[in-house]
Order: sequence, then C-alpha cells, then structure tokens
Amino acid sequence: MLEYTVIIEKSGSNFAAYAPDVPGCVAAAETFDETRTMMEEALALHLEMLRAMGEPIPSPSAQSALVRVESR
Repeated sequence: MLEYTVIIEKSGSNFAAYAPDVPGCVAAAETFDETRTMMEEALALHLEMLRAMGEPIPSPSAQSALVRVESR
C-alpha cells in the first residue's frame, strides 16, 4: 500500500486537491470530505493507468507539517 501526501485547498465555493508526487492527478468537490474521497479514487485510477501503460509508479516522497505561527 502506498501513502501519498495530498493537498486540499479551499477554492471559491468548493475544494480542490492534488498530490505533489503524482503530477496531473487532481480532484475537486463541494466539501473537504468529498474531495478527499474523490482524490483517493483519482489516485487509484491514475496509478492503475500508469501500470497499464508500463510507466513507473511515483514513489511517495512529499511530506507535510503544520506550523504554528503566532498572529499579532
């Protein structure tokens, strides 16, 4: 099982997601949870397509961290 970092951003009235390690794989939906689910499905289909085409599967390498910054 592979675990990819996924970035989910608020975009106007919906949410959009992408995986830094998997260029071209994106998803969007009305809610955060729907977007996460759509992105899981998009990643699975994207990797399946890469395998079918004989292309290499990108290794997960991106990391994320929450950084707290005091606001003034």
